Amino acid sequence: MAPRKAESINVLGSALEGCSTAPLTGFFRNGCCDTGPDDHGAHTVCAVMTAEFLAFSKYLGNDLSTPRPEFGFAGLKPDDRWCLCAARFLQAHDEGAAPQVNLAATHIRTLDIVPLDILQSYSI
Repeated sequence: MAPRKAESINVLGSALEGCSTAPLTGFFRNGCCDTGPDDHGAHTVCAVMTAEFLAFSKYLGNDLSTPRPEFGFAGLKPDDRWCLCAARFLQAHDEGAAPQVNLAATHIRTLDIVPLDILQSYSI
């Protein structure tokens, strides 16, 4: 059975825009930061990667920059867009290492974890 998907609405209240197809991102690997009940990590923030954030994430044990060809993952580079876990974004914010955010491509369920004013402060 295919995973269920929540309604595709962004934090601004309009239709969720795509985040990235190169690299292909999203819990559903559809290029959007869609979510649903099976997405326990809430991969809902469309973030623009920075060297600082990639180093921070690697330090915390989630290496997003190293290629993993066995999983078809080329590794992320600065300026790549990626559907980031909302809690990791908030943690990066608290530590001063948060990346920029595309609000139109960030799922409304992000607001369950990250306040809108914080997201807006990183808006591109």
